[in-house]
Amino acid sequence: MKVTIVGAGAVGASCAEYVAIKDFASEVVILDIKEGYAEGKAMDLMQTASLNGFDTKIVGSTNDYSKTAGSDVCVITSGIPRKPGMTREELIGINAGIVKTVSANLIEHSPNTIIIVVSNPMDTMTYLVHKTTGLPKNRIIGMGGALDSARFKYRLAEALECPISDVNGMVIGGHSDKGMVPLTAKAVRNGVPVTEFLSEERLEQVAADTKVGGATLTGLLGTSAWYAPGAAVSELVKAIALDSKKMFPCSALLEGEYDLNDLCIGVPVLLGKNGIEKIVEISLSDAEKAKMQESAEGVKKTNGLLEF
Repeated sequence: MKVTIVGAGAVGASCAEYVAIKDFASEVVILDIKEGYAEGKAMDLMQTASLNGFDTKIVGSTNDYSKTAGSDVCVITSGIPRKPGMTREELIGINAGIVKTVSANLIEHSPNTIIIVVSNPMDTMTYLVHKTTGLPKNRIIGMGGALDSARFKYRLAEALECPISDVNGMVIGGHSDKGMVPLTAKAVRNGVPVTEFLSEERLEQVAADTKVGGATLTGLLGTSAWYAPGAAVSELVKAIALDSKKMFPCSALLEGEYDLNDLCIGVPVLLGKNGIEKIVEISLSDAEKAKMQESAEGVKKTNGLLEF
């Protein structure tokens, strides 16, 4: 499998590193507009190959999309990152132009590729790719829910004082501080509902901390996080490469599912060699449905700022 990652910044480089270390891809191409930057990141990562035990070839390129030709999966991380106090939605003006140009260039050289969108505001950028590329809906995936769910599991394990491997849970809805819908009632510890261990008040705090997970890190770091986003992307790419049909919450184009239409928002999907193999409709409580509808309205409002 050949994987292209556009954007050699912290998130893109982290994604490339995790994909390489997991050793399921034959080649990873990192592309950036900054002269020599992607080449340097690729060389640095290749010099870890003998130490980390992978055989994936990593190549860097300065804005030469011909190097990306024949990519099975393309990941778009390019765009400006958040700064403290910024919302993801505030990035739309600059990042929309970048994502539109990047996706067109990628498809020109890899018409059969699957695109994973990481750039913020992620749900709206995923929708933009749908509206401007003409790719089938199964081949355009927004990463956000996989990352949000990882942060949710981190907070659950923290509250439960248990290993994260004991915990499973999912976040659906929009990839924004107000739009996320952590499914606390469905979260489990080794199959046992976490509601049997944690009070309603504590679970509400877990959900609140999950929603501001990105903003919390931006405040601490002075920029967007990169390790967890990179790891989340690598797991999506791996599921596609191995045709695993593994379930992740991802931003997908809905056409009636969850009573929503004409928007991309986080829902459970099965990922395999064709990208989104299936959108999984799970039962939601009335409260969860209401939160999902509210989240969708927020996403649609941001979508309305797009200029095609």
